[in-house]
Amino acid sequence: MNAEESLHLEHLMFVEEPMEPGEPRVHAAWLPPEAFRSLGARRVLVHGDGLLVDTVLNEVSRACARYGGRVWHSPSWDVDVDLVLALRGADELPSPAVQAARSAAEAALTEIGGEPLGDEGFLLARDGEVTVVLADAPAGLLYGLFHVVRLCAAAFDPARPPEHHRPALRRRMLDHWDNVAVHPVMGQVERGYAGGSIFWQDGRPRGDLARVREYGRLLAASGVNAISVNNVNVARTEALLLTDRLGDVAEIADVLRPYNIRVHLSITFAAPAVLGGLSTADPLDEAVRVWWAATTRRVYERIPDFGGYLVKADSEGQPGPFTYGRDHADGANVLAEALAPLGGVVHWRAFVYNHHQDWRDRSTDRARAAYDHFAPLDGRFRTNVVVQVKFGPVDFQTREPVSPVIAAMPATRLAVELQVTQEYTGQQRHVCHLGLWWGEVLRFAPWGPGGRTVADIAAGESGAGGGLVAVANVGDDLFWTGHPLAQANLYTFGRLAWDPRLDPRAVLDEWIALTFPPSATAEPELVGRTLHEIMDDSWRTYERYTAPLGVGFMVNPGDHYGPGVDGYEYTRWGTYHFADRDGVGVDRSRASGTGFAGQYPPYWAQVYESPQSCPDELLLFFHHVPYGHVLHSGSTVIQHIYDTHFAGVEEVVAMRRRWQTLNGMIDPAVYERVAERLDEQVRCATEWRDQINTYFYRKSGVPDERGRTIH
Repeated sequence: MNAEESLHLEHLMFVEEPMEPGEPRVHAAWLPPEAFRSLGARRVLVHGDGLLVDTVLNEVSRACARYGGRVWHSPSWDVDVDLVLALRGADELPSPAVQAARSAAEAALTEIGGEPLGDEGFLLARDGEVTVVLADAPAGLLYGLFHVVRLCAAAFDPARPPEHHRPALRRRMLDHWDNVAVHPVMGQVERGYAGGSIFWQDGRPRGDLARVREYGRLLAASGVNAISVNNVNVARTEALLLTDRLGDVAEIADVLRPYNIRVHLSITFAAPAVLGGLSTADPLDEAVRVWWAATTRRVYERIPDFGGYLVKADSEGQPGPFTYGRDHADGANVLAEALAPLGGVVHWRAFVYNHHQDWRDRSTDRARAAYDHFAPLDGRFRTNVVVQVKFGPVDFQTREPVSPVIAAMPATRLAVELQVTQEYTGQQRHVCHLGLWWGEVLRFAPWGPGGRTVADIAAGESGAGGGLVAVANVGDDLFWTGHPLAQANLYTFGRLAWDPRLDPRAVLDEWIALTFPPSATAEPELVGRTLHEIMDDSWRTYERYTAPLGVGFMVNPGDHYGPGVDGYEYTRWGTYHFADRDGVGVDRSRASGTGFAGQYPPYWAQVYESPQSCPDELLLFFHHVPYGHVLHSGSTVIQHIYDTHFAGVEEVVAMRRRWQTLNGMIDPAVYERVAERLDEQVRCATEWRDQINTYFYRKSGVPDERGRTIH
């Protein structure tokens, strides 16, 4: 690739204008201008009115200005068009050809079932030479537009059958753990691996609203429709966002609103005392109820489409209702009562456990805590309370079972919480595409094979469930997520939240085609194939060279990066592996352990109860077994540890070698950043291999049957 070609490619892959004078242009992620070529080269009519329709019109106008197409906004005259984006309830069109296409789309909708499109759904259909996107509401038109962009030229294929799209989950939300003021330990973003916050800087709004707007475009194009803009660990400065600094939140909401994204706010449960001057935050105190109602009304006066509150209470030092002898339902309901008349919800996190455990006490089990706290409260939460449950019972590990809480609260709206930011999966220094893992979680059937799935529970009856939520992985880095390939995790979350039935590999195909458009990429088939070879199995590769068989953690305390096999073993956090000279793992059986396995419905309780029936990948999560225990794979536990850790490093070395074949075929800045991160991944994976293998060799005294070097 010569210098002129490199400059042209960079022009196609980055947002055109710098966010601020002197700042680098930000990478365009999955919305580079080139992705709009098929749309922008055509004649387009946008029919309807409203803020989100204006957004559609603006996106189409920019694309057509770049690629030579034309755009009209109805009411219009008799024009020949290739694409109609229309609201069903808008006035009749004066164009006979366009009206015919619209009528044909209505007929197609009836033919494929005639279900309502809803607030966010849309229909895509063909009529002769015209592609039509119909929506009942402006948000549907916006999502329909981005679907056309995703399809590229395929959206204009004459043989394309009608498609009816509507989200399976009503709320598809990202939680930012961004601090307004820099935290002395966690920095500007807690568990952030892509630089500072795009919202806040040194105690003030960052002020880079152009970047926030671009972020809104990316989220809308992937399907996200809600965002919490500050950390769930709420300190004094962040608490003020609810009152004195509400204008800072409103400014963000104003920028994101044109992309159908509602802003939520993390609050401190103690706000009536911290901010309101009351002597208590007791949820059953009348003065507290009045304070929350009045404060919430003021929030909605400033932000009429405000989404609601996110609360972490009585967990890891955050205040909560336990202080006053109340329970989580009492605490959540006082907030829900204030929000209900205004259409808001409270997301109440179920991440509650004793973080002052005695490692010698094997009867205390952090994995049990969420179920023990919340299952007895089922049916007591108001209807606008969403109990937000981590997908696993511990803490976003590379492998852990699905949380039993998800099956234990049928009378409560539940949201399932994932972690896009790679706290325990390589921190965006390692390639670890999480789509396959999330797909497994969403397809998991808590009552046994063939039953309702995690995705079904998150969706709820008639779409009334709590939805899907994830901790965000974006920062102010040039590439949004630090590692350019980590952008795929953010995109995949949005798409799976829209439709959990999607194949994560097909979603990765979408991301590759958008981020590395074939028309802007040398040898696009090779690029796509190589990215799949690197990313498809990368989550399992990461699992192979880190903590084995579901035991979890084994990370350095504090930053959670790199191996620290005993780093948390004798601490207060309840994250133990109990390795000794005879074996390893945590006994969570009913017969002899903590009883955690019994928190599941009967099918899985029976499967997890016995080492003989427990899946290999979760064996050490549920059982303490000898090193010579034979897995279903036929390998012993100790040999599995050795084999997987050697294999994991070999796979990362192969990833790096494959990436090197793309040098000169893609944007040089992307190539260099990924190459740099892969060097670090090879180094760190090697360190994991050597420390894990050495630790278990010295614990067990069992040599590697293949005679490989273990220090």
